[in-house]
Amino acid sequence: MSLEEQDKILDLRFKILELKKQKNAVIFAHYYTRPEIQDIADFIGDSLALAQQATRVQADILVMCGVHFMGETMKILCPDKKVLIPDMNAGCSLADSCRAEDLAAFKAQHPDHMVVSYVNTSADVKALTDVVVTSSNAKKIVDQLPKDAKIIFGPDYNLGSYINSVTGRDMLLWNGACHVHSRFSLEALLQLKKENPGVEVLAHPECKAPILAHSDVIGSTKALLEHTIQSSAKRFIIATESGILHEMQKACPDKEFIPVPPEVTEGIGCSCNECEYMRMNTLEKVYACLRDEQPEIKVKKETAEKAVSSIQRMLQMS
Repeated sequence: MSLEEQDKILDLRFKILELKKQKNAVIFAHYYTRPEIQDIADFIGDSLALAQQATRVQADILVMCGVHFMGETMKILCPDKKVLIPDMNAGCSLADSCRAEDLAAFKAQHPDHMVVSYVNTSADVKALTDVVVTSSNAKKIVDQLPKDAKIIFGPDYNLGSYINSVTGRDMLLWNGACHVHSRFSLEALLQLKKENPGVEVLAHPECKAPILAHSDVIGSTKALLEHTIQSSAKRFIIATESGILHEMQKACPDKEFIPVPPEVTEGIGCSCNECEYMRMNTLEKVYACLRDEQPEIKVKKETAEKAVSSIQRMLQMS
């Protein structure tokens, strides 16, 4: 990084901090955002943890540096606060794979099924859901549902398949996927294991089954981070979005983290597996959204009221 680029970052950081004070704002950043975004955030975490944290802060403005559905979840849980997102075009391939109108039609075809939805969904989909889950609590919640319950699980097919395997359920799975977690290269993973014998492989359950089959630890982003901190091992192979490597390295500066590359690296820019939507969050956009108080996340009242019940049920069951 050139001195000019460093000066630009420092200038933006200063301006952002000044605006935060002036406007009583708090900045939240997902683990998958750029390192410089994580470094200016007041709170870093996964989407639901950040939304829950937002309910506990005394602030007038909440800036959610992540993707659109995360801003919606925050707004649903904090209806009286102004929720901003640096780029309204920061979407999510997984959330986009399940449109509310399609889920409504699917539910109509299976009227005896309840709906369990991953938190990575739109507010409209959450409003059609009986209980929301995260990658960290999905097993716990599904285990609590009646054994004879007929369940539609969506939208992540890979996560649903994994939960079926560890709970013994036969949930009806929506055929959606995270474009980042579904493109990890099995061939590259096997080569990394060969080159690094004995090194643990840590994977997110949104990965495809062959990747999970060759992993030692499967868990949510936070669970993987906590494992690297608690483990006595010094080296890890990581199969999740590469943004988490920044926090892992900060927490464990004496350890080495080896990212599993995607199947296709052309056009991605490096061997890491990055979410281009998360990378749409930049310091320039954080500054602009605080300055202009736009773009603002808004959720229709009736949608929010239906959606919040599915989230609250999850919180009660976790």
